[in-house]
Formats: sequence, structure tokens, C-alpha cells
Amino acid sequence: MIRWSANLTMLFKEEPFLQRFEAAVRAGFDTVEFLWPGGVDLDGLVHATAASGLAVVLFNVDAGDVLAGERGFPNDPAQKEWWRERTQTAFALADRLGTRLINVLAGNQVVDRSRAEMIDCLCENLSWALEQHPDVTLLLEPLNPLQNQRYLLTSLAEVMQVIDRLNHPRVKLQFDLYHVQRTQGDLVENLRRHLPHIAHIQAADSPGRNQPGTGEIHWPFVLSQLEGMGYGGHVGLEYNPLANTLGSLVWLPHEMRRQCMAVELNL
Repeated sequence: MIRWSANLTMLFKEEPFLQRFEAAVRAGFDTVEFLWPGGVDLDGLVHATAASGLAVVLFNVDAGDVLAGERGFPNDPAQKEWWRERTQTAFALADRLGTRLINVLAGNQVVDRSRAEMIDCLCENLSWALEQHPDVTLLLEPLNPLQNQRYLLTSLAEVMQVIDRLNHPRVKLQFDLYHVQRTQGDLVENLRRHLPHIAHIQAADSPGRNQPGTGEIHWPFVLSQLEGMGYGGHVGLEYNPLANTLGSLVWLPHEMRRQCMAVELNL
């Protein structure tokens, strides 16, 4: 069974952010996720979530001005105080929403810092965060360097080096099918190899980062193989819709957006 999550940062952008929760309900979803909701009133967000009845499966720690190219600062010793304060805010929101997965962007490479220093800082901050909250699982993901040229972790191997070093049951991999396809491909084998470490998957087609069926990924095969692996987490729809959001969802029948999906998709 594959469970779907609508990413409210990427989908339903026809609506103001707090109205996207109800839009997701109308579209048939019962689970959502989002990047850090910068500029959004957090009390209003909690109220909108409760009113919609949706579950929030995951969100990101504040990563700064993402549109301007920032990707968080857990790897930057000079930004340690800022990052830890924002992480505490994320933990408080997670408690109010009942969310137990938080994604951490590892940061862009820092001028005048060696890679070893940046990895040390990242691991120190993650270890600190794990001590602050006993129930939240922290996720790391690789971002493709074609669009994130300065990002610290751009391959599955680099992310796994950090996960292996921390060796903690609450540090897991977020496997973004779009980013992995852009840089490594071989999606099914990489999913199978990393499955024990994967806590969340995100989906967009490549190379345009639009909805499944608009690019080069053979979705019926990839998803049927994933289902056969027994993956028990969610797959977040983190794509930029071509045209409007509802039109971009025609590949996923309405009745299959809540609990499970048939692997014979019309893509």
C-alpha cells in the first residue's frame, strides 16, 4: 500500500497557504506536508490543520530564503545559534500538529570552511537536536547539484555517510525521486538498496519537476516495484503542477488519494 501526501508548498498555489488545507481535502487527500511556512501565522496554521482534519506527516526546518538560494545553515558554525533557535520553533510546531518527521536541509557550502568542518558542524547540530526532542525523527536528503550548485549533500552516498556516522535510529533518509533521477538515476535499485533507511519519499517527474507522466520516469514500473518492497511510509507529491493543481492530479484517481493506490496508473 502506498499512501500519498500533498505538499502544500508546491500544490494548490491557486489558494493562499492557509486555504490549501481545505483545498487538499476537497481534492481527496487526508495527509499533507510542506516546506517551512515562512511568513505564515503559525497559530493560524495549527487552526487550519485542525479544521481540515488533515494529518501533517512532515515539514522542513526553516532553511532561510529558499527562493534566494539559501538551503539552511546546520553546517555553518557561524549560524549555529540561528539554526538551533529555528529548530526549537520547528519542534514546538511539530508538537502542536502531531508531526513526527522533520526534514533538515544540510546547507550550502560555506566559504572558508573545509568539507570536514561543515560535516562536523552538521553532525553536532543534529546530535544536539536529537537530544532536544525524544520523539521526532530527523530526515536528510540529497539535492541535485544542477539546480543546487553549492549544496553540501548532493548524492545518496554523501547523505548516508552522515547517517552512518550519527548511527541513530531517529536519523533517516528522505528519498526524493526527482533529485535522485537528476543525478544518479537507477531509481528502483537505489530504493531497494536504501529502503531500511528511508522514512519518507517525495515525487516529481524529471527533468521539469512537474507531475508524474510529464517526463522521463516510468512511474507504473517504479511505483509497482516500490509497492512490492513493502515500503510503509508516505510518498509526498512535491511537484510544480503544469496548469492548475486539480488538472495535474488526473493521473491519480480521487478515490486513491486517501489510503492506497492501484499500481496500474494511467500515465
